[in-house]
Amino acid sequence: MNSTPSSNPWYYRIGPGLITACVVIGPGSITTSSSVGANNGYSMLWIVVVSVAFMMLYMTLGAKLGVVADRSAGDLIRQHAGSWLAILVGCCVFFISAAYQSGNNFGVASAFEAFSDSQEVIVGLIVAFNAIALMFLFAFKDLYKMLERLMMAFVGLMLICFAINLVRLEPDLGEMAAGFVPSVGMIELDLLGLLGTTFVTTAAFYQVYLVRQKGWGESELQNGLMDARIGSVIMGVLTIMLMSTAAAGLYTGEPVVLKSPVDIARALEATFGTNGKVIFCFGVFSAAYSSFLVNSMIGGFILSDGLGLGASPDQKWPRLFTAAGLLTGMTFGIAAILFGFDLTPSLIMAQAVTVIGAPLIAAILFWLTSRKDIMGKHVNSPATNLGAALGLILLLGIAGYTAFVKIPDKYRNYVASTSEAAEEASAANAEAEAIDEDDE
Repeated sequence: MNSTPSSNPWYYRIGPGLITACVVIGPGSITTSSSVGANNGYSMLWIVVVSVAFMMLYMTLGAKLGVVADRSAGDLIRQHAGSWLAILVGCCVFFISAAYQSGNNFGVASAFEAFSDSQEVIVGLIVAFNAIALMFLFAFKDLYKMLERLMMAFVGLMLICFAINLVRLEPDLGEMAAGFVPSVGMIELDLLGLLGTTFVTTAAFYQVYLVRQKGWGESELQNGLMDARIGSVIMGVLTIMLMSTAAAGLYTGEPVVLKSPVDIARALEATFGTNGKVIFCFGVFSAAYSSFLVNSMIGGFILSDGLGLGASPDQKWPRLFTAAGLLTGMTFGIAAILFGFDLTPSLIMAQAVTVIGAPLIAAILFWLTSRKDIMGKHVNSPATNLGAALGLILLLGIAGYTAFVKIPDKYRNYVASTSEAAEEASAANAEAEAIDEDDE
């Protein structure tokens, strides 16, 4: 692995963390953070700080492992635990990435739905942007360098767009500051979703691969740690801006339902007009499309590595599995838009896999970086182990809530809506048959 001399300009010493920030700030996190702000005002901003702190810790673990270890994460898992665990990790991550890729397609669609009612136009744009992503995946020999430059542009665009809308709303700075003071008694279980959309272990684990693609070796460890911290701070800033925008523009003390980014754009339009909606949709598009390729790369590269088929961009299998993730998400997204295909069962399955996958991946990253035979003098300190253990306990809590509350509720609602639709269809058929009999 090549090392980048530390005398290079500062922008040579960041990159992987920015890429991770792009994949974490997607349509799902935009909707969740905006919904929390619209329903709770500024009071839950402190939760962003907590989730970003744990994400920063696990991203630094990933960066440390990537620059210090002499082989890929999949190889390390195979060597120290067996092939079965490496394969399990790869399959879990790929399934989660492919399932949630449909959400990124919806995010791109949402950016255009605010301006066009034509399903054909929107689907055509989705196909075009997936085609561009595939071309990007296979056209460039140095995939990482181009990815880094593209993600820097998207991060900049998101920061500008979301900052413009927030400044125009003139938020109450005193209330914002008070929102960073913890209020444990005000926590509702639904707010665990906000933690889950920021503390994303698959993205933290992918830092292992990104720092290696960057070409960093052990001598660049400090660069890797600084980069992970910068990326985490950017995630936090973007999330805080989104929550504060919703708090300033939509919070009234009454319940607000926001199901997608397009709902947010339309709701904010009443506050500061069409221009604000346009600017917000540019930010949504940047968030969705920046997640497009990176989310699929997380699934594709970790699956390929787990199967022992390679983990480098210059190898064919990581790119092929990435393409498979892109096409799977596009197919389900288009089916939902054109034919009303219900994505609820696939999302329930994705959540079920996440219940297992998220804590498992965190535990493996924690375990690998705690081994002195892998990390040498860079093995985790006692303080790092304590923080990582607390983060793992938090993930287990989120997993338990998802398994025993969110998934059953979503399943019950799905069954109820399906039964109601079937009853309505049956009543309509009976009415049509009665009309036919009267005509006869």
